[in-house]
Amino acid sequence: MGETWFQREFLTGRRLAFNVIFYGLHFFFFGYGWHSQATNTRLAGLNSLGFSVWTSRGAGLVLAFDGGLILIPMLRNIIRVVRPKVQFLFPADENIWFHRQVAYSMAFWSMVHTTAHYVNFINVERTQIRKQSAQMIHYTQPGGITGHFMLLIMMLIYTTAHHKIRNQCFEAFWYTHHLAFFFMIGIYTHATGCFVRDSVNPDLIATFPFYSTRHCLGYLSWRFIIWPGILYFGERVYREYRARRATRLSKVLVHPSGAMELRIVKPSFKYTAGQWLFIQVPELSSFQWHPFTITSAPEDPYVSIHIRQVGDFTKALGDRLGVGPSVVAAMTTAAMKGSERKDVYTGSRGDFVEIDSSTSALGLPAVRIDGPYGAPAEDVFNCEVAILIGAGIGVTPFASILKHIWYRQKKGNLGTLRRVEFFWVCRDAPSFGWFQSLLQEVEAAQADPNFLRINVYLTQKIGEDMLWNIAVNDAGAEYDPLTLLRTRTMFGRPDWMTIYGRMHQVIESGQYLPGSKSQLKTKVGTYFCGPGVLAKAIKEACVHHSSSSVDFSFAKEHF
Repeated sequence: MGETWFQREFLTGRRLAFNVIFYGLHFFFFGYGWHSQATNTRLAGLNSLGFSVWTSRGAGLVLAFDGGLILIPMLRNIIRVVRPKVQFLFPADENIWFHRQVAYSMAFWSMVHTTAHYVNFINVERTQIRKQSAQMIHYTQPGGITGHFMLLIMMLIYTTAHHKIRNQCFEAFWYTHHLAFFFMIGIYTHATGCFVRDSVNPDLIATFPFYSTRHCLGYLSWRFIIWPGILYFGERVYREYRARRATRLSKVLVHPSGAMELRIVKPSFKYTAGQWLFIQVPELSSFQWHPFTITSAPEDPYVSIHIRQVGDFTKALGDRLGVGPSVVAAMTTAAMKGSERKDVYTGSRGDFVEIDSSTSALGLPAVRIDGPYGAPAEDVFNCEVAILIGAGIGVTPFASILKHIWYRQKKGNLGTLRRVEFFWVCRDAPSFGWFQSLLQEVEAAQADPNFLRINVYLTQKIGEDMLWNIAVNDAGAEYDPLTLLRTRTMFGRPDWMTIYGRMHQVIESGQYLPGSKSQLKTKVGTYFCGPGVLAKAIKEACVHHSSSSVDFSFAKEHF
């Protein structure tokens, strides 16, 4: 029987330690809030409401804690700087996962807090410990107004954060997530109504936080949780300043299957292979920033990204550049026949078309980029064996890494890296085109044929015509007819459990790495970019085949 979702998310390795600490702190704050309210003699009148007020106070303190915590994983520049130094302590690359865990916690404790307060307000009206109605507390006092305002924002943010909505309409996700600014204002001012007090009437003052601590006996938690907000605001200001430095879109190349390659010149932009950035096209939107992996190497004189036309923003960009769906469809058809660019690159399939900006009245659009930001693939040179796995357009981070490896090979500076296994799982043949020239160059440059092994998988059902062409051109040919690499294309989905099992066997026997038998443990790092279903299968294979002599680690790209 395989590993269950509960075991994977709560009971394995670092996740277990994280859950013990994370949920332990939450229950501690809840218990502390409950106890401090229930035992405070100055709040005897409010305590006559019973369990509902103790529950609301405990849950409120937990929400204050989460309100400060949820911004910390979004401090991207700070994380990028500290990442290499604290990676052993906590997985800095899982910052989005951590952000989601805090969001889930906030959703749960918000329901607890809100339900308890609804009971509180009804009981206040029923017992008349204060001469107020439940409706008055709900809709005329700061606590009720800010509370309902924050619930509305949470509903908008949570519903548009679902991965299907985010992938299809990133704009909805982007704009609603920026309502978090008003949400945080609500958290910092939620206690200004002075609901928790030892007097009949609130003790209000003219300056922030608009209540006196002599009679208002809240936790004053805003004084602590406001600091992550200040840091985050400062970082956003810095990012805006940095993004405004001189930037120029120098060239646009269009590859089959709609992949657009943007080459950008920004002298102030320094990065490491495997990192990613945000891009903005002011003509399309003055506010939206979209994340993309850097596909160029640090040694290149430009910064490049590859964009597939799948969402509103990317399709609008394609239309702006004059390479909308009709142009892409024509290129894809040509790529399936292997006919385009033969006049320039003999024997190439699916090469690019460069956009000539001089023929367009509009020219190339202005762009701004922000970054770079850290990613797991930065650590590829810290492993003895690196396994790079890309699915479809998810191969983009490895374009940068393979280029960088190529440059470092020339200099003889590969660090501890001794072998590279590259896997590309692709749905259709034209998608091979944009990456083919780089793979050809890297493959041809290998002095040691065992250093880099390229494994290409095509998962698309092949038509009869293509099957016949492959059969005719493959017989006795030195190069694969689909990719024009020495490595043969494999058809179907890879069996990761078998692949990792064989690798474990040859490493353990000493056949894979010369001299590996004398080492205590061989470190094999797996770096993956692609869909979550595939990530789960690869991670299970890594965990299953790790042993005292071979350590398979797994890391997935997150944006």
